[in-house]
Amino acid sequence: MEFDRRSLLGMAAGAAILSTREARAGNEPERILLWPGTPSGAPEILPVEEIKEWGSDPANPDRSRRGIARPWIEVFRPARPNGAAMMVIPGGGYAWVWMEKEGYDVARWLAGQGYTAFVLTYRLPGEGWADRANVPLADAQRGVRLIRSQAKAYGIDPERVGVMGFSAGGHLAADLLARFAAKTYAPVDDADALPARPFLAAPIYPVISMSAPYAHPGSRDALLGPNPSAALEAEHSPDRNVPADAPPCFIVHADEDFVPTENSLLLHAAMRARKRPVELHIFGEGGHGFALRNIAGKPVSAWPDLFLRWAKAMGLPR
Repeated sequence: MEFDRRSLLGMAAGAAILSTREARAGNEPERILLWPGTPSGAPEILPVEEIKEWGSDPANPDRSRRGIARPWIEVFRPARPNGAAMMVIPGGGYAWVWMEKEGYDVARWLAGQGYTAFVLTYRLPGEGWADRANVPLADAQRGVRLIRSQAKAYGIDPERVGVMGFSAGGHLAADLLARFAAKTYAPVDDADALPARPFLAAPIYPVISMSAPYAHPGSRDALLGPNPSAALEAEHSPDRNVPADAPPCFIVHADEDFVPTENSLLLHAAMRARKRPVELHIFGEGGHGFALRNIAGKPVSAWPDLFLRWAKAMGLPR
């Protein structure tokens, strides 16, 4: 991956990007808006934010969010930075963005391992945006570019920015792996001259295929709309779009998942066909949505350490 480091460190857009940071109270993470102003393709009436609590334990909230008009990333800084960053992409079937379980929990764990973690809250395709199927990818591309543009401020190597996504967020991480170079939006500032290709990608129990028989119908319909064409399904199935320069990929799935394990097998086969580095772990139990909370005492509890060892072998942390 090559880009002009002098331009990166001295880019004129820096002040504009910094001005999008919102002051956060207490121990809340710093929030950085992805776009200066309302993103392009906005509906006439902007979505209104809604947060839903799915759990019953106040000490362990399990919330999701929708109605996202101005997407953002939130920063979790490590006590001992290892020079690398990870952008965490929660799932939610492209109808919600799961906040804690697949976002903040994972970011805190990564920060504890030395990674500077950024949780992406992305726009949802069914909320009136133009070019709905590319809206989440546009936010993911922009997120990686903004992180790189602020690498000096966060003490990270701008090349070493990985992504990890869960469920539909795993689809988005895989879509970024496959279509990082796709032109999903017009550049808005100097940050958009930076590459969106992640150093590596980790789709965890991902949705991959958008076609029967392996597509997760809810995620497909939310992303593509009703009755998508075969061409649209193919365009948004990452296994069909893996490029020759795809970043390394780490995949985790459980056999009893309602998102068929074949989704991960398809991505694994596509990476192997391109002779790209890939590691796949399929566990016999674990269900869907386990992330870090629901793995104690199960074989799937091995996945976090497996990822850390693999990421180190790939050269992500210094």
